[in-house]
Amino acid sequence: MSQESEYSEGDLRKTGMALKHDREWDYELDRIVSAVEERDAETVGLQFPEGLKRRGPKVTDDLRASLPDDVTVMMSGQPCYGACDLDTYLMKRTDVFVHFGHSPMKNTDKVIYVPLFSNVDVFPIMEESLAELADPEDDPDVGLVTTAQHMNRFEEMKAWLDDRGYEVHTRRGDDRLTHEGQVLGCNYASADIDADQVLYVGGGKFHPLGLAMEHPDKTVVIGDPVNNVVTVADTEKFLKQRYAAVHKAMDAEKWGVIFCTKIGQGRWEQAQDIIDENDDAYLITMDEVTPDRLRNFDMDAFVNTGCPRITTDDGPQFHKPMLTPGEYEIAVGNKPLEDLSFDTFHGTW
Repeated sequence: MSQESEYSEGDLRKTGMALKHDREWDYELDRIVSAVEERDAETVGLQFPEGLKRRGPKVTDDLRASLPDDVTVMMSGQPCYGACDLDTYLMKRTDVFVHFGHSPMKNTDKVIYVPLFSNVDVFPIMEESLAELADPEDDPDVGLVTTAQHMNRFEEMKAWLDDRGYEVHTRRGDDRLTHEGQVLGCNYASADIDADQVLYVGGGKFHPLGLAMEHPDKTVVIGDPVNNVVTVADTEKFLKQRYAAVHKAMDAEKWGVIFCTKIGQGRWEQAQDIIDENDDAYLITMDEVTPDRLRNFDMDAFVNTGCPRITTDDGPQFHKPMLTPGEYEIAVGNKPLEDLSFDTFHGTW
């Protein structure tokens, strides 16, 4: 069996984050211990994203070794897919609450955010990415974006492109974004820059696909240092999937309108507007939106006002069409099919 086939798709050995796992400063344990001492804390809550949950026991053991015996360390078992997805129950019941894997979406003293910077070398893949970027003599303008895991190298990446003759364009985006040049799975405002080409440095294709959907006038080059591959974002397959979902929902009579109760994912006004305008729309509130939890609702289609990735990542798994709010407007005839676009989140909670 090959090494690649032994690992699941979400295995951290393919992300670069595992490279530092045994080094305490990767998880910023000293900062957590200091917070426990400053607050005279008796309880510590740890929240990990899905791909990092299996690392939780090791981090807990390391913390226990540095904390007094009477301090209780708890791990959240709730699903977690972003900084918008805090376990508020655990947060309210612990003296110190630590959220791993994401940068803060909103300044708060209640949460310690540990972004878990990757130490994977980004520059070899950036070198390969030059083949897909325009020559700086022909078009020197290029946007640069990345994810939270690579923000520790962002200034170096800018300087690297600058040294090769490019005029690098970056911006912070809106309040949902912590850093200049950062993108989220639901927000690409940092790519709203004066350049026709954007270099995305990071793992996976979802972020750059969303970016390409949000900015269809730009060429999005993907430099993936995790899987060591360079590609250009192609939205055709994604668009076909979304067009198919919209067409299936055009005959729907009863709509389930989902309002997500997670702290950073609720768009109440958007959900309420749909309910107010459609007598055959029914509001459904829930925290975790999954196919199984919706199966017993007798609806013809659903519109999700929560995290856009629920619709785009898991949409085909639902038993009835699952649309974004924008796609819903097309399905009911309020907007033309040409208006189909990627659903994004702006602002915080």
